[in-house]
Amino acid sequence: MSTATTADKGAGRASSTARVYNARHTLDTLAEMSSAELDALYRSAALPADLSVVNGKPKGRMLAVDQVGQNLVATAIRRFSAMGVFPWDGKTFSHKSGSEGTGINRVKLLVANMDWFPFATRVQPSAIDGKPCIYLDYEQPENPWFIAKIHDEIREVSQGLFMGPAMWKRENGPLLILWFAVDFNKQS
Repeated sequence: MSTATTADKGAGRASSTARVYNARHTLDTLAEMSSAELDALYRSAALPADLSVVNGKPKGRMLAVDQVGQNLVATAIRRFSAMGVFPWDGKTFSHKSGSEGTGINRVKLLVANMDWFPFATRVQPSAIDGKPCIYLDYEQPENPWFIAKIHDEIREVSQGLFMGPAMWKRENGPLLILWFAVDFNKQS
């Protein structure tokens, strides 16, 4: 089902072993991958013809925190993100045109489900590799300053399954924080 290969598609990054999957990806298979493997997969992923396919309430999942690696902390984070009690449930997307849209995060709390932190979507070059991506911009008037400092990116890695990085905006370039995915095949 998988084969090991050496993947070094990132400028200035050392070679790392990455899994290349021939089977259809799922939230679970993505969650088994390391940050380096997710990076390689993201760089090879496609952009849909337009944003009309990025519409609805896909189930979301945090995949890997960058720089944590494959240690006990990484395992604990992955397990917690897969549990039903993990507060982030996904994102709601609404497309406006072939290249623009809006969205908001869905958060499950003990007593209520909340829609928090709206974003605008558009197609633009990725901070990861400069190729087109769907860019989720949190720099919206409703968001507090620390949320406005975030941007996400997504690309389609399997039909209806999108993944990408969450990044912190800095003057000297964005900082990769974590990898996440949203599955339009599993709507909330």
